[in-house]
Amino acid sequence: MSEVVLITGASSGMGKETAKLLASEGYRVYGGTRDRTLSGEDCPGVKTLYLDVTDSYSIKEAVESVIQREGKIDVLVNNAGYGLVATVEEATDKEMFDQFNVNVFGLLRTTREVLPHMRQARKGVIINISSFLGKMGLPLLTHYNASKYAVEGIVDSMRFETLPFGIRVHSIQSGLFGTNFVKKGLVVNEDTLIEESPYKELVSHFVPIVANAINEGPRPLPVAQAVKSIIENEDADIFVPVGAEAERFVSLRKELDDKTFEKRVKETFGI
Repeated sequence: MSEVVLITGASSGMGKETAKLLASEGYRVYGGTRDRTLSGEDCPGVKTLYLDVTDSYSIKEAVESVIQREGKIDVLVNNAGYGLVATVEEATDKEMFDQFNVNVFGLLRTTREVLPHMRQARKGVIINISSFLGKMGLPLLTHYNASKYAVEGIVDSMRFETLPFGIRVHSIQSGLFGTNFVKKGLVVNEDTLIEESPYKELVSHFVPIVANAINEGPRPLPVAQAVKSIIENEDADIFVPVGAEAERFVSLRKELDDKTFEKRVKETFGI
């Protein structure tokens, strides 16, 4: 393969798994990370770049570095993201902004920087790592859910803008996988966890469900395989659910009316 791939948030989890797989398949992979830990024997063949999706200058430098070395970027995988655990009542202004600054604005900043190069080449693939929670709600994850709903909307709209230039835009609606997401990818509002919180019963019931599902979940290799499949299949689906939760709930979301779907979610999670 001669395709050049840029992946954000590539130091762990789905981003790291994707970088490793694509590099092993002959892609020229650049892994964007804020901590510069992606290198050596851990990810052979992957070149590390400093890239902070909240910093437009670092994005510009990273993209320019790839262009100088390779002359092109064929594939952008927008993977960087995290989840805020908080109720709507208790979340702070900073927490709300930071959630969207990474998951939504960061994705837009990086895409904006890469698009001119793809447009001039009149080809490219942009894959956004979204979530099944971009199609349904769960308590304590409202801000994260809203950010992933936004990602889904970006894909819907941007495809029309990029279509004349041969640029495909896709979303992977990921389920819960065994990653470092609980340790490194979740930010918790302190007031939501205190004993005095009016939501303490909901917190004590629901947080362990999500944490256990992630901690005990399977390796995120299927996400990496889905990325590779989308790259190599020009007729790939626009939205690709990956993982047990995604395949189950995304399908149900399409089949059921709103009230019936909500009832099914409450039954599943004991809400």
